[in-house]
Amino acid sequence: MDALIGTQVPHRRLADSASAVAALERVAPELARFRRTAPAGIDWAQVEECLGVGLPSDYKLLAETYPSLVFDDFLCVGFPPPGREKAWAEDPEDLEILAEWCEDAEMAVPLYPFPAPGGLLPWATSNQGDYFLWTTAEAGPDEWTVTVASRNGGWWHYTGGAIQFLADLISGSLELWELPSVRPSVEAFGAN
Repeated sequence: MDALIGTQVPHRRLADSASAVAALERVAPELARFRRTAPAGIDWAQVEECLGVGLPSDYKLLAETYPSLVFDDFLCVGFPPPGREKAWAEDPEDLEILAEWCEDAEMAVPLYPFPAPGGLLPWATSNQGDYFLWTTAEAGPDEWTVTVASRNGGWWHYTGGAIQFLADLISGSLELWELPSVRPSVEAFGAN
């Protein structure tokens, strides 16, 4: 049995990071109360050097603009804490879990965790054990596909960026495929 459900394609991919963040702010207006007055000052060069790959600019812009976030007490998007970037980037726990999931998944085309070529790199999780991943690709981080790995065993792709995915998920533009609906309520968490 193939665990891949399918691929969802946004009407138009938001290539501009500011447009993606603005789309998320429109569908989750409570974000405004967490907006920083100055960028977080995350050392992205250190994060990316530790990971061995650049990260998408929409994710970096959201991280500079907001603290780590949880949407609808369900979907958690964490960011590197300034001053602790190296520890954040070198934490292997999610990749170890993901390696087990990839091994157990019954895919026609196998998926592998990062740092394998085209490997999956986590960018968010749910409080129910779902993973939201980037499928890394040679085209560059701003072209990466989002892959959802559901705790229920269903995997699927979204061909927009991570922040556009959040906006489309919260707005109801996506088919939920193994996920619950996510309301626009948001809270900040962590010390960053």
